[in-house]
Amino acid sequence: MAVLVKNFGDKSWKDDELLECVMVVPEVSDTATFTFRAPSGAFFDFKPGQFLTLDLPVPGGNVQRTYTISSSPSRPLSISVTVKAGPDSIGTRWMLDHLRPGMKLKAYGANGIFTFINHEAPKYLFISAGSGITPVMSMTTWAWDSGEMPDIVFVHAARAPSEIIFRQQLENMADRVPGLQLRFTVEQDDPFRTWHGYRGRLNQIMLGLMAPDYLEREVFCCGPEPFMQAVRDMLIALGYDMDHYHQESFGAPVKTEADAPVLHDVIPDEQSGAQITFESSGITANCHETDTVLAVAKANGLNIPSGCTFGLCGTCKVRKTSGEVHMVHNGGITEDDIAEGYILACCSHPIGAVAVEV
Repeated sequence: MAVLVKNFGDKSWKDDELLECVMVVPEVSDTATFTFRAPSGAFFDFKPGQFLTLDLPVPGGNVQRTYTISSSPSRPLSISVTVKAGPDSIGTRWMLDHLRPGMKLKAYGANGIFTFINHEAPKYLFISAGSGITPVMSMTTWAWDSGEMPDIVFVHAARAPSEIIFRQQLENMADRVPGLQLRFTVEQDDPFRTWHGYRGRLNQIMLGLMAPDYLEREVFCCGPEPFMQAVRDMLIALGYDMDHYHQESFGAPVKTEADAPVLHDVIPDEQSGAQITFESSGITANCHETDTVLAVAKANGLNIPSGCTFGLCGTCKVRKTSGEVHMVHNGGITEDDIAEGYILACCSHPIGAVAVEV
């Protein structure tokens, strides 16, 4: 997809001018979109996916909060942020309760490196959760406004269908172009409303169904840190080239490449040795990090009952007594089981020396 280039010169907004709130649109529970304009009439020039910092006059003193811009620079007369208040929100809660049209705020930006403008590709995979949908909404709108057919698989995870931010806007766009494919998954249904989409937490199997050609797509991911960690783990396990993976976070949007945090993901290495002790059988076997506990057990004549072999059915659950494994499962084990030391043998890779009750 070709990249649009625009330059408003001296007519573009500078952050020494206050922004005036001109519209407040409720979205889902505890979530709203706030639209601002420059009183001077200046245009807004930024990259889709970047963020804005707002200076908020909360009781007790001003606080600064960063919000990803949810509007697109292809619509430069205004700029919008879509904010969701959490249980401990201060600035966002003030916005929802008090910020109204006509009020003016100091703002800084736009900043950020999370944008597909810097990574042009023929096909994209956007993955988001909760209010992490905002930067990929900006990018999707930009692609739509470019006038070219986008090739975007848009994956979004929410707690319930009623909590999918921008659902109607996205469906309106997707209804008109086949290149925008929406894939929503929810953890629970809304009462008295039928849901025909995916259910449950995003996993490898689901991702393969949503975007069968995921290996060929440039991936942009935004959401809570545990969600993004899970996405990285599943992509690594699926053999995805992580040089084409990009992420933003709720906590600390990154202004420059130099500020980007180093991701210390566990990637099993076929050259690195490991060892598994099967305590009940009295067998210790040398192996590699890329081997699974199930495969090593079978190679040594041990029978761990198994079914699906990709972390879904839970049949191969065994208790780990020591050591660390890298496990990427598809829902076959609960967080309580993991906390008690259980693993799924079919999708657990030993990191160093490991002992299991087999």
